[in-house]
Amino acid sequence: MKKSIQFQLSFMMFLEFFIWGGWFVTMGSFLGNNLGASGAETGMAYSTQSWGAIIAPFIIGLIADRFFNAEKILGVLHLVGAGLMYMMYQTTDFAGFYPYVLGYMIAYMPTLALVNSVAFNQMNDPAKQFPFVRVFGTVGWILAGLFISFMAWDSIENIGKGMLSNTFLMVAIASAILGIFSFTLPKTPPSVGKDEKVGISDILGLDALRLLKDRNFLVFFLSSVLICIPLAFYYQNISPFLTENKVENSTAWASIGQFSEVLFMLLLPFFFKKYGFKKTILFGMLAWSIRYLLFAFGDGGDLFFMVVMGIALHGICYDFFFVSGQIYTDSKAGEKVKSAAQGLITLATYGVGMLIGFWVAGQIVDKNLLAEGGHSWQDIWIFPAIFAVAVLVIFALLFKNEKIEYKDS
Repeated sequence: MKKSIQFQLSFMMFLEFFIWGGWFVTMGSFLGNNLGASGAETGMAYSTQSWGAIIAPFIIGLIADRFFNAEKILGVLHLVGAGLMYMMYQTTDFAGFYPYVLGYMIAYMPTLALVNSVAFNQMNDPAKQFPFVRVFGTVGWILAGLFISFMAWDSIENIGKGMLSNTFLMVAIASAILGIFSFTLPKTPPSVGKDEKVGISDILGLDALRLLKDRNFLVFFLSSVLICIPLAFYYQNISPFLTENKVENSTAWASIGQFSEVLFMLLLPFFFKKYGFKKTILFGMLAWSIRYLLFAFGDGGDLFFMVVMGIALHGICYDFFFVSGQIYTDSKAGEKVKSAAQGLITLATYGVGMLIGFWVAGQIVDKNLLAEGGHSWQDIWIFPAIFAVAVLVIFALLFKNEKIEYKDS
């Protein structure tokens, strides 16, 4: 792969995740403090990610895979996203905000698959080349958070002034840049002929449903859906939690989770080979419970170190469960349904699992609203901590150990 193409792909990944990290983390604080949104309404806003994930396969399967080059669709979707993000920047109430964020996520979620398609199409050895390109996405997410804190948009004083709305303007500009830049990316033609028949089962990965006949895969599949409920608590509540605890530069602190993700991604192969799939998954589930207990009993004062430790556990929580799960799914699927199986897991987790999770999180947050304002965060965080332990116990008891090879080349 030429250096110039590698640079293009890395810059594409950088902007793709700079865009996502630039508004998604702080949206909870913005909605609660500036639009007066309830926990349930904030849950509705975050669940647009799930609706986008559910609709995305139709956009990819019906359009991108058959009629147009991936890089052109990527460009169009990000230009549309730039317009919707600018409208979110101008909105002053939740009723006006919600249609735009829903439209935006329907446009954005398909781009996650499109950037991978563009990247993989240029690589002759994806196992070695892709991680170096993909890591720039994590760098983009981190720098978006650091920039927000550098500009002090997330300071307690400036949140009250509505400065977090600037994140939407920043992302609108970044989306427009990526939209225009996408048309200069290497050509990625459709992977399926126009005349080839593609059914709903192909688009949604339903051919992989037969894997559920395998008891172990069924246990893993259901556990994946359930563990997304505590995952949703983190994405939806970490920013409001830090803000209510008077933590300055909260977005920069939250980005520690992405630094952790990079570190534990590097450690995962060694852990996976030494302890095997089941123990790796169990460590990931245990980390979810520990992190929420740290949040429950930590605060923005003397016990802030507990909150930081909880954020730093994000790498274990995410990598040890979700990345290990992708490896497990790949090993169980077989050549014919590998893509379908990964699509099915994505639909089940980011689609169904987190849709339920954001709704549950919204309900729990509203039930723990204090009369004088603010929330009883200890009670809020205890719920996903207990839930994660329950999923851990179910998985530990029902999943029979099996040897899964970690393929890193």
